[in-house]
Amino acid sequence: MARPKLEVADILRQYGDAYRQRHAHALSTLQRRVLHALAVCRTAALGGHVEQCDSCHHQRIAYDSCRNRHCPKCQSLARAEWIEKRNAELLDCQYFHVVFTLPEPIAAIAYQNKALVYNLLFTATAETLRTIAADPKHLGAEIGFLALLHTWGQNLSYHPHLHCLVPGGGLSRDGRHWIACRRGFFLPVRVLSSLFRRLFLESLEQAYENGKLKFFSALEYLADRDAFRRFLAPLRNQDWVVYAKPPCAGPEKVLDYLARYTHRTAISNHRILDIDEGMVRFRWRDYRDGNRNKIMTLSAEEFIRRFLLHVLPFNFHRIRYYGLLGNRYRKEKLAQCRELLGMKAESNELEDADAPGDYRDRYEALTGVSLRHCPKCHTGRMIVLAQLDPRSHAPPIIDTS
Repeated sequence: MARPKLEVADILRQYGDAYRQRHAHALSTLQRRVLHALAVCRTAALGGHVEQCDSCHHQRIAYDSCRNRHCPKCQSLARAEWIEKRNAELLDCQYFHVVFTLPEPIAAIAYQNKALVYNLLFTATAETLRTIAADPKHLGAEIGFLALLHTWGQNLSYHPHLHCLVPGGGLSRDGRHWIACRRGFFLPVRVLSSLFRRLFLESLEQAYENGKLKFFSALEYLADRDAFRRFLAPLRNQDWVVYAKPPCAGPEKVLDYLARYTHRTAISNHRILDIDEGMVRFRWRDYRDGNRNKIMTLSAEEFIRRFLLHVLPFNFHRIRYYGLLGNRYRKEKLAQCRELLGMKAESNELEDADAPGDYRDRYEALTGVSLRHCPKCHTGRMIVLAQLDPRSHAPPIIDTS
């Protein structure tokens, strides 16, 4: 894919300082760090190195990355390494994509209590899937799955939801049999929705009773217990959005599918069309209007405000694993599943000791794409001639969480 002409970083470099000054009282430390990190990413402020082609002697400067997980430019290697690990865990069965979404009133509470409510979302989702799958009326099996948090819609609105990728089956209670779900059908979404709603609301109420929820600005009135209960009352009778997309077309397609959802930030640089006179234009897909592709125009200030809605809490893990894929028993459980499915026992997972040390070599080993390839003659390889020190006295802000 060709390099985009415009980037989120361009918007932050032009309008980020003014935004910081205008909203200094409202920005969190993490939001300030994201603004700074993305603005200086791959610039002289972070330093870098001079490269020269060993064939045509073309030279270029390659500046260092910010490595912030909210940066659209800094996720390629992390994504490739993650996909390689997941490749070793694929099972020869159907895979289903199930999405759990928080209703809009709860999203307002979530924004003011991110870490707490996001954790409740993960916990309620995991318990829902495992409970319904274990029920003999539905599947009667121990399942495994990964859950991935997204907080954005296509138009950068705040929309917390979990994407779950689930193998279509699991282990019997005694662990001696693989129980497969019906072809093209995993679990009933209405049953999932009902249990998810109950479990989440119970956990949210418990958090409130324990004094763990904080309310600010327009939500301050919810600090009153009766007001909080009235706020939740209508949600108990609403249908919460849980839906299952069609199953992935075989294990060979799973990794391609995963790559579209992992290590993503709120908007990719390729969607940005224009930055002019304080306005930003970008492509988005309107799911409520037949998935039609549209163009949205926002002021630079509103664009930055929406982008910062999706800054995650410090050290927050947005990809988590449950059941058969839980970190503690993953190796043992997957070996058991492979045996019952008649799969080969060996793993394709890269050993850390054999992994190349330099990030460019690791990226090439994982993706087959060379970052050393000369962009001019297309035959030579770029060799590092000299290191460039950062021009800023401030240390680079790095977020590898």
